[in-house]
Amino acid sequence: MFGNSGWPYSCGALTVLTVFLCLTPVQDSAAQSPAVSFQDGNRLFRDDLYWAALLRYRQAADAGMDTPLLHYNMGMAHYRAGQHIRARSSLLKSIQSPSLRVLTQYNLGLNAYAAGDVDEALDWFRKARDQEENRQIQRLANIAIGRLQTVQREADPLLARVEKRQAERRFTSFDLSATVGFGNDDNVFRTPGQPYIDFADPARPLVTPQTVSGVFMPIDFSTKYLINSLKFEGFFAGYRLSGRYYQDEELDNANEFSHEARFGSEYHRKQENRERRVYSAFTIAQHDETYYDPDDGATRSLNGEPIDDRLNYVRYGPELAFRQAYEKLAFGLRVKGQLWNYAETTVVPEYDHEYFQLGVNIQYRFTSTSLLRLTLEKHSRVYGDRPSFDLNGQQLITNPTVRYDYLEAGIIARQRITRSMWFGFNYERTERIDRYVGYNDYSRDQFGFDFHWRAGRRFKLQTGGHYRIYSFPNAFAFHNPIAGRKTLESAQANLLATFHMTPSLSLVAKAEFYESVSTDTRIGYDRKRYSLGLTWQR
Repeated sequence: MFGNSGWPYSCGALTVLTVFLCLTPVQDSAAQSPAVSFQDGNRLFRDDLYWAALLRYRQAADAGMDTPLLHYNMGMAHYRAGQHIRARSSLLKSIQSPSLRVLTQYNLGLNAYAAGDVDEALDWFRKARDQEENRQIQRLANIAIGRLQTVQREADPLLARVEKRQAERRFTSFDLSATVGFGNDDNVFRTPGQPYIDFADPARPLVTPQTVSGVFMPIDFSTKYLINSLKFEGFFAGYRLSGRYYQDEELDNANEFSHEARFGSEYHRKQENRERRVYSAFTIAQHDETYYDPDDGATRSLNGEPIDDRLNYVRYGPELAFRQAYEKLAFGLRVKGQLWNYAETTVVPEYDHEYFQLGVNIQYRFTSTSLLRLTLEKHSRVYGDRPSFDLNGQQLITNPTVRYDYLEAGIIARQRITRSMWFGFNYERTERIDRYVGYNDYSRDQFGFDFHWRAGRRFKLQTGGHYRIYSFPNAFAFHNPIAGRKTLESAQANLLATFHMTPSLSLVAKAEFYESVSTDTRIGYDRKRYSLGLTWQR
């Protein structure tokens, strides 16, 4: 089955090409008379006299030659002489040379395969595949990986049985994830950081907010059951509970949690360099939080009527996502429609509304490590009971109900640095149109970044954030012309570190930072949250 080189005869023309490209010592065009031994070694290698060539290369090294080219040629001579340990040692000395790196990686793969280490061979071939400097070596590496994986499966009955069992298990799958921990919040109620005059109150009182910190328990539980009843399509049911519970009874008003159930189907088909994904689902969710006063965390009321449950809602509706990808180009479509039903209130307008979303994106992968994605999205919120604002900031109950239309355009760029590290930047422009008289129109520019690093098999680090700046052409701070134009800038950053203690159990540390600055000082605040938790997955 194998020739002298240890490579399958089925490679055919590939073997000949590989010998020509990769198994011949590289000539040194700049060789001078002191390198006669080196040149003699190259001549002997071409005559298949590998032991004699090694003797000449050794004489060149003893005479003071110490170049990546010499180590590369010695490595190839050791390889052809069947000395794979020495071949590996010599080739590793030449891999730092930019001109030899790709060629060396490929030949280290050949050497590892000849030595019987298939896993190491695959690692080297993948490195040769993932580079962009030499397309021919990249193509050969891809062929080698495919054939090695085929040989590996055919030669390993245990692996074949495992794959068969995995194929059987894939008919149904059950995923479960649970996270619980503890954390500290230095501004529980998003309280403004400085005293301010409340221009929304006709009495113009001076408000002195009281910032409160506290300990909380983050909870996140999700599960998904998938039945692959068709060849490329499966049907699923999923559920998620997420929330934050504060330990101090005085901070109960800051507790919030959400339930979400999903039912739908997933279609995934991949053929060569083409891939198609279709996701469709019906979602129903319930969200509960207290409508409190940020200045002191107390529940809100109006004319003696409590309205603390005003922000509780149930939302439900269908969604559809489609993605078609080719070797370099991909495009997608997303459609969503939902009804948001808020808790009923009698003394203030409700937030009930209809939500519609339509988005498209196109992505181009310039290389195997870099991509650019363009996004365009339009969505609307049409309220049923909430009256619009006049241009003077008054919200009269005789005004038409609110309708906001949003148009968002964005660009995302990502670059992979290594197989375990990548970073990205994004920019998004949002235009909101208030369909009544334009009082709540705004333009928003968002600048963001992401960084992901997997350090080994156990540790993963993720960080990201964004900065937003809003421009309100018509709105007033406190909805009062006396307070001047409304402005708003906000920033958010997060850091997530994960340590996998076992395949199922992980330690998760998280830090979150928020800042909001506005001429409407009621919505300006700073906040930092830190948490440490355990995540279990199956």
